[in-house]
Amino acid sequence: MSVSRRDDPRRRASLATACAVLVCVSAATVTDAAPGSRSVPLPNVLLVITDDQPWDSLPTATDPPAMPWLESRLADPGDRWVRFTNAVVDVPMCCPSRASILTGLFSRHTGVESNGDGADLDESSTLATWLDDAGYQTAFIGKYLNGYPWDRGPYVPAGWDRFLAKRNLDMSTTYLGYPFVDQGVPMTAGTGDGSYATSMLAAEATSFLRGASTERPWFLVYAPSAPHAPWTPAPQDAGTLARDPTSMPDLHVLNDVRGKPDWTQGLPPIDGPTAAALEDLRRRMLETLAGVDRAVRSLVHEVEARGELDHTLVVFLSDNGYSFGEHRWVGKRCPYDACVRIPLVVRSPWTGAGVVPRPVSNVDLAPTILDLTGLGTGAVRVDGRSLLPMLDDRVVDAFDRDAVLIEWAGDGDVPPWRGVRAEDFSYVEGSDGTIELYDLTGRLGPADPAERRNRAGDPRYMAVQRWLAASLDDLMTQDPVPVLPRR
Repeated sequence: MSVSRRDDPRRRASLATACAVLVCVSAATVTDAAPGSRSVPLPNVLLVITDDQPWDSLPTATDPPAMPWLESRLADPGDRWVRFTNAVVDVPMCCPSRASILTGLFSRHTGVESNGDGADLDESSTLATWLDDAGYQTAFIGKYLNGYPWDRGPYVPAGWDRFLAKRNLDMSTTYLGYPFVDQGVPMTAGTGDGSYATSMLAAEATSFLRGASTERPWFLVYAPSAPHAPWTPAPQDAGTLARDPTSMPDLHVLNDVRGKPDWTQGLPPIDGPTAAALEDLRRRMLETLAGVDRAVRSLVHEVEARGELDHTLVVFLSDNGYSFGEHRWVGKRCPYDACVRIPLVVRSPWTGAGVVPRPVSNVDLAPTILDLTGLGTGAVRVDGRSLLPMLDDRVVDAFDRDAVLIEWAGDGDVPPWRGVRAEDFSYVEGSDGTIELYDLTGRLGPADPAERRNRAGDPRYMAVQRWLAASLDDLMTQDPVPVLPRR
């Protein structure tokens, strides 16, 4: 059974063993990041980014499960998967989130605050350029930033040795008949089953692994569009969950908007037929994840076949969540868990299986990868924090951050809001002056995981409210800090 890393007594005891494992890893991928760097193997990194995957889809209550292989790995205490149960994104929208994943920066520091801002990202300073400069073989296969290649014509962004970007110009071509750019050459996929996007991209990612040199480490991003709308499963997966419940809340819960800002209360109530239609869409979304599960399994097996699983970090996450009617909202951009919370699971060769309840963010991935590879030099500045203390038993220092930032710059549908997500609480300040505070785990009152009871202004919660408000102010005024090598 997985245990909370916070309470795991084995962490310090396994330090010596983990160090020994690292030293004994095959030297096939030994390379120096810079003159004088440590002479141990630099780890490979496989980063999987799904699109609009709700946090509660991994694991899910359906039978069969939506992602059977990955769920089986998470359930196996003998494997090395760690599940972060309170992972969120800085901005619950595809393009800002992907920019933050690649840079470790908040959206206001990347300049990418909406799906229309992708061209504003500084592509000269990302995980791709940092790792490429350190000698990594780099590849991006899948959905890049929304709008690519903008008005620049097809091109390969800095740092990527292999670059295949699936373009997303029309929802009707999300899974078949989609345009893409392969090494700077514009192309269009077919409409037959063999061109199904999740599978085609997985085949290209596998091809990169098979051709990668064993003398140098590699960094591979596999980013399928699944399970984005229109939620089209692979042919063999369509209808496999047709008779299964999807854990949709009942109408009373979906329509409970007490204590919410005006933009939420003004949404039309969800009736029975609408709820049934949303449940059907959610079921199709879950079926669409089956193809992703097969892709992840095949990629991990390919790494294992190369003899490199013992020095490869595998990270799986979504770029944001998706609300199927929670708080009457359908889509992203909302400040609630349905939108901001994501599945995040990591397989690290240097630690045991576990569950981490501490709040973490998508901005933490870049500093974690830099820290793990030992490539931090102080020249790279990030807003995130390395998760290495929770992923690597060679590192025993404390991880002392208690809250992470969530924010939205606003548009015509959802006004601006900002907030923080802690392990037990969610706190949001709306641009209209509305304050929301939810006791998610029942720390001071009844547990409220559905965020239905706004505790802002409640005397029992005033100390917590002041703490969260101060944490928000600190994060909003935070400047990026340098990433320094830990070892």
